[in-house]
Amino acid sequence: MFFSYNGLWKLLIDKGMLKKDLAAAAKISPTTMSTMGKGGSVSLETLGRICCVLNCDIGDIVNVSFDEKEQ
Repeated sequence: MFFSYNGLWKLLIDKGMLKKDLAAAAKISPTTMSTMGKGGSVSLETLGRICCVLNCDIGDIVNVSFDEKEQ
């Protein structure tokens, strides 16, 4: 299973925000930001805080892809 945060990165560009600005506003640690940059999983609470800051839905910031071997 893979997570893509491309929607989040695009939304940040559209809003003129830097990753460090988002991290500060949503109280996200550098480790969590790094995990998201590598396509790793983060908690729903973290995604919820991001959505509150950006005024968006979870589907706007993350997509899930499944490895064909796992299905």
